[in-house]
Amino acid sequence: MSTGRSFNGSDKPLAGYVRALATYAAAVAGAVGVGRLRGARLPDRFTLAETVLLVVATHRGSRMLTKDAVLSPLRAPFTRHEGPAGAGEVNEVVAPTASAHVHAVGELLTCPFCAAVWTATALLACHVVAPRPARLVTTGLTVVAGADALHLLYDALKEHVES
Repeated sequence: MSTGRSFNGSDKPLAGYVRALATYAAAVAGAVGVGRLRGARLPDRFTLAETVLLVVATHRGSRMLTKDAVLSPLRAPFTRHEGPAGAGEVNEVVAPTASAHVHAVGELLTCPFCAAVWTATALLACHVVAPRPARLVTTGLTVVAGADALHLLYDALKEHVES
């Protein structure tokens, strides 16, 4: 399958990447437009607490998008299931017969690091355009991340005690 021109000696879906970048730019421009229409103003700064909340929410949101077993149906058109990854997560890879566009979306939907950029942008845009609902969402994602950490800690302690 040819996915575009050679990139650093490998065949990468350059056309798909260009579409993904254009979609990202359009989404940012749309958020700016909505913000201007609503009269939203950029905050002078984010507090440390808000920044930590956004960091944890971005981590959890991007992890949910890319690894959560329950969200697999959303990724299925772009990915192939490889197997469980533990703690409610799955490993998936880009569908091997994917077009350049589908391949690029598949990479985005299987890489928590890639999805974090999009997740952070969405959360930050929401904090500017609709701060109250955005705080609810980021707080919710942060609470889920905390609960996840406690579940993993509990399981580790339980295993340690039983061994």
